[in-house]
Amino acid sequence: MTRGLIHVYTGDGKGKTTAAVGLCVRAAGSGLRVLFAQFLKGRKTGEIAPLEKIGVDILRSEVVKKFIPDMTEEERAECRTAQKGIFEKARKSIPDYDLVVLDEVFGAIATGMVDKEEVIRLIREKPEGTELVMTGRDAPKEIIELADYVSEIGQIKHPYEKGINARKGIEY
Repeated sequence: MTRGLIHVYTGDGKGKTTAAVGLCVRAAGSGLRVLFAQFLKGRKTGEIAPLEKIGVDILRSEVVKKFIPDMTEEERAECRTAQKGIFEKARKSIPDYDLVVLDEVFGAIATGMVDKEEVIRLIREKPEGTELVMTGRDAPKEIIELADYVSEIGQIKHPYEKGINARKGIEY
């Protein structure tokens, strides 16, 4: 790839991770080397197995067992260590990939699990040929300003409002 660009998928709607996964599939199908680093999702969500099958490398942790506000201080510390570890591995691995996805990195920033300034530094120092995709609600303005693509995915209607819980294979 000649010039890698920066993508942001943000907003309160469903589909940010799905958009990033679609890009992973397209890139892997075109012979590109792809890394998918996932933050704050403890259970193995439905996209992981097929991404692995098509040769996408995965970085994630199963430490997250519940929402951060529901965690004890000890659980938060363990989670923070795991999320920082994912970020550091991704940062060090970037030169080996054509496409790197930092899924839910904005949530990791918002909850204090990953430092915003470190993410900004990663953006500024990434190799010229690496495409970088970041997802999550509430993308920081500083990161939006650095991005080439910014897509805000809004929620107009969601089944959760009717009491329908997340369904395996659809929402996760």
